[in-house]
Amino acid sequence: MRQQFTTNINCASCVRSVTNFLNDVPGIDRWEVDTNNPEKVLTVEGQAKPEAILEAVDDAGFDIALKKD
Repeated sequence: MRQQFTTNINCASCVRSVTNFLNDVPGIDRWEVDTNNPEKVLTVEGQAKPEAILEAVDDAGFDIALKKD
């Protein structure tokens, strides 16, 4: 399953800051942040619950919301 979120993760340092939080979420196979996209889109592949992803990014200190198509 592929899920996308808008965030304020906007640089390589921010990606490093959120890495351990996202890597701890059960069910994530792969994730990436498109920091070149104005919406700073986080794409997550795997079976992780959206709530767990939202909580992990929030706990890391970043804003996150489900991406509307």
